[in-house]
Amino acid sequence: MNIDTGRGNTDVAPRLGWWQQTWRLAAAAAVGASGWFSTGVVLARENGTGAGTWFLVGDPLVALGCLALLLWRRRFPVTVALILTAASIPSAMAAGPALFALGSVAARRRPVEIGVVAAAHVVTSQFALSFYPIESTPDSWWLQISLPVLTAGMAVALGMAVGARRVEVRSLRDRAESAEREQTARAAQARATERNRIAREMHDVLAHRISLVAMQAGVLDHRDNLGAEESRMLVRGIAEGSHQALEELRDVLGVLRADPGRPEAPQPSLDGIPGLVSETRASGLDVTLTTTVTETPPDLVGRTCYRVVQEGLTNAAKHAPGARVRVTLEGAAGDGLEVGVHNSPTAYSSLTAKLAPPPASGFGLLGLGERVALAGGELSHHPTPGSGYVLTARLPWPHPTHEKRA
Repeated sequence: MNIDTGRGNTDVAPRLGWWQQTWRLAAAAAVGASGWFSTGVVLARENGTGAGTWFLVGDPLVALGCLALLLWRRRFPVTVALILTAASIPSAMAAGPALFALGSVAARRRPVEIGVVAAAHVVTSQFALSFYPIESTPDSWWLQISLPVLTAGMAVALGMAVGARRVEVRSLRDRAESAEREQTARAAQARATERNRIAREMHDVLAHRISLVAMQAGVLDHRDNLGAEESRMLVRGIAEGSHQALEELRDVLGVLRADPGRPEAPQPSLDGIPGLVSETRASGLDVTLTTTVTETPPDLVGRTCYRVVQEGLTNAAKHAPGARVRVTLEGAAGDGLEVGVHNSPTAYSSLTAKLAPPPASGFGLLGLGERVALAGGELSHHPTPGSGYVLTARLPWPHPTHEKRA
């Protein structure tokens, strides 16, 4: 493939099969044979003694060599075209391959190359007329010039049309390949987005519940002074937490396996935060909830706020057993919603020293940050003086009138 970087035109000639090559050579031979036959008729009429040995033998042999040379026209287009044009002087039949080579050069759509080969065709045609003893009248000079110009123009026009068609086909092919690549990239991005969404849902659903179960099981395993009622409460909490974790996991998997038209299970909202705090408090964590929110925020904001509190309580249960946790909710429509989860330093005791450190995935806060960003909010988390930790998020809560206008 040759590229004309100066004009932006591209030689996009496809590779030819044996049949495509054969019929092209046959067409060139047919054009040359018609010119050779016409010349023979004129020679026989004017001379009366026949066309001569060269015309009957040498002329076709030169034309046969020209047809063979056409096989290299795509590798050396201008060189082959000029050689064939020169060969058309002693061989009338070689005019067909010469015109075909001119059309092949024109298909490249390079004006300089086309002009050189076309001019050579017109000039050599004047010498070809004097090679055979054909008489011409003085006033026929315009015919001797116009006929080569006409044939060269036809070859150039046909070649330009073929070249334009090749460029169009190549452009359509490139566009199709580009569209296919974009479709593949979009599909891969959609799969990655869906995997991230599933990972967030699985983490949100299971991490909190399993953390509470693990904390209750650790207390039950390492405390020897528990009464019968306290032990039963812990065992009941472990059983209920495990059952709820399985139910929530089943709901998530059911959504993944369901038909696209099936509605998803109800998502948590701001109203579920008091129940979440109560469950965590029942598992043994000291949690207090302070809220000044009296209105109901949009579903996305409420669901994101719930996930922030859930992640904060999960991390406190995993990394700060025995600590005091304070959950605060502030905000109103038009001012935004601020949520914070602050835990005090871990209250170390003989029990917390015995508990095995929980496994840390490192993806909880990362997924939460993505969720908050999708809601248009900002997430912040950092240690506090005294080895505590604080997790805060600010979420947009537009005024209802703004939502209606939007």
